[in-house]
Amino acid sequence: MNKKKILVLFVLLLGSCVIWRSWSLYHTEKEKKQASERKIEAEKDSKPVTSKSEKEEPVKREPTKEELLEQEVEAKIRNMSAEEKVAQLFMITPEALTGVGQVVAAGESTKAALEACPVGGIIYFAQNFESPQQVKQMTANVQQYSRNRIGLPLFLSVDEEGGTVTRFGRNPAFQFDASVNMRELGRTGDTQAAYNLGTKLGTFLSDLGFNMDNAPVADVLSNPQNTVIGNRSFGSDCHMVSDMALAELKGMKDTGVIGVLKHYPGHGATTADTHTGYASTDATLEEMKGNELVPFIEGIRSGAEVIMVAHISCPGITGDTVPASLSKKMITDILRTDLGYQGLVITDALNMGAIAQEYTSGEAAVLAINAGADMLLMPVDFHEAYEAVLSAMQSGEISESRIEESLKRILSLKLCMDAG
Repeated sequence: MNKKKILVLFVLLLGSCVIWRSWSLYHTEKEKKQASERKIEAEKDSKPVTSKSEKEEPVKREPTKEELLEQEVEAKIRNMSAEEKVAQLFMITPEALTGVGQVVAAGESTKAALEACPVGGIIYFAQNFESPQQVKQMTANVQQYSRNRIGLPLFLSVDEEGGTVTRFGRNPAFQFDASVNMRELGRTGDTQAAYNLGTKLGTFLSDLGFNMDNAPVADVLSNPQNTVIGNRSFGSDCHMVSDMALAELKGMKDTGVIGVLKHYPGHGATTADTHTGYASTDATLEEMKGNELVPFIEGIRSGAEVIMVAHISCPGITGDTVPASLSKKMITDILRTDLGYQGLVITDALNMGAIAQEYTSGEAAVLAINAGADMLLMPVDFHEAYEAVLSAMQSGEISESRIEESLKRILSLKLCMDAG
């Protein structure tokens, strides 16, 4: 074989080696790359999947006013003793609080009484009022005692409807004209006049240190023989009564005074007087929804803060003679659940004949709380009523959650009132 052929064969052999080596290196690198990619994929699969929302920092939301109020109320309730919780459920006269025959000042006796039993509210009557300055000093003192004792204001209340039910109109020292006739005002249908009445009452009371008024009367005078309500009602047209009562209520609220819509479920159809004894209406629930209940239904829709429950019996609805103020059917089932009311419920005065003649102060107090009432107004014997509710809570006859349900309403309204 000549040298030329040998050279050609050598070149071909060398080329083959180069090609094989390149091919081998290519496949080796390819396999390494594929192995690396498989490893990366395997590592991805082994890691938990993190969503976009999980990667992002949560946005911090500022609590609403309602949430802050709820937190403050719950914190206060957690720090209250059983005795303090029960005391807040009562609105009583200054005489019942102190044991004094006639109270015209708030001094050491009042301070000591509130230290022992920090009640939720005090209601005053004409005998407690001598002059504007005296009333202002009395209300200012008692509020300070309450704030120092329990960190809460008192509801300071009075029955100032104007007209026949007035605590100031007959005292010349106050120069307060309370001569309005609600029936005559109702005949005008002038809601602005009703609003003006509310601002007049509210301005006068607020200046004296009161923050609650047991008015307006929302009773529909459907029974002309009714004497207990009479000219205290705006009239017999339920829609007109509703419009006038709610206008008056708004007038009071605009002055910083809490109005009390009364007397649920409507006292205008009765003939008897619950001040002296048993009174009832035979109306069915549907009949009442079309008449007596209209002002309360509209009041609930308008944001009424307090509703007073009367002592009238409604056998056409409940099937028994239990007064509405002590009836779970009338308060919890109808007022709360059916009509959707979430505000404060206060009883009419528990010293009235319809209650006092049939129940002891302790019995009435326990029944009213279990029925759904939040505050108990003027039991005949405050201390007996207080001890009965406290004992019932400790024994489980009244659940602590039921007590705290009422406390949340009471404290929420007080703190809102304080905040303006």
